[in-house]
Amino acid sequence: MSSALGVPDSTRGLLFDLDGVLTQTAKQHAAAWKLMFDEFLASRARATGEPFVPFSPRDYDAYVDGKPRMAGTLSFLQSRQIDLPAGTPDDPPGAPTVHGLSNRKNDLVLDVIRNQGVTVYPGSVRYVQAARAAGLPTAVVTSSANAEEVLNAAGLSDLFDARVDGLVAAREGLAGKPAPDTFLEGARLIGVPPDKAVVFEDALAGVEAGRAGNFGYVVGVDRVGQADGLRAHGADVVVDDLAELLDES
Repeated sequence: MSSALGVPDSTRGLLFDLDGVLTQTAKQHAAAWKLMFDEFLASRARATGEPFVPFSPRDYDAYVDGKPRMAGTLSFLQSRQIDLPAGTPDDPPGAPTVHGLSNRKNDLVLDVIRNQGVTVYPGSVRYVQAARAAGLPTAVVTSSANAEEVLNAAGLSDLFDARVDGLVAAREGLAGKPAPDTFLEGARLIGVPPDKAVVFEDALAGVEAGRAGNFGYVVGVDRVGQADGLRAHGADVVVDDLAELLDES
């Protein structure tokens, strides 16, 4: 059945990123990151007299996409040579600390999800359903701390045997993508060795994590026109939608 799924015959389990692979929430995350950083950068420009340089899609791809929230915040700030205190998890959203900015971003994306709901990629849902019908175990592996809420809102929770998200990573001390730790934990939870598991990712950092973990196959999902980048970071194949992999004859 693996050949009908477009993956190697040796495949025994599948590991899916969430935002951008299964659900269209990647767009909502990107919008929330931009609003949060532009608010902060504009305020900083007014206070210091420095020019205001907005957060760009290129910044999102290079410094934020696929990474844990705190790591993404810190990575972008470092790219602008902005040194802020870490603060604490209880910092008010928008406070000039890494935690404060991260909390603001989280509030923004949760507001969008709760007000607009979650849209799935139908081709991805068909793909996961086909994998389940073939008897392959599946796991969601995401940097998001809101994965449970997103999966429930999307009606996808019952399609997965395990979930490794930002909360699990923090609890277990797992390094975030591009480190392979969360994918390795996902494979462990479904009882599949990495070389018999397939990673599905839309983020450059996630594809890099799949390659770093020596997984059997890494599928890059190109939602934003970065196919070359996904290949360069280690994708074995790049598709626009998971339905392209299905042999539905």
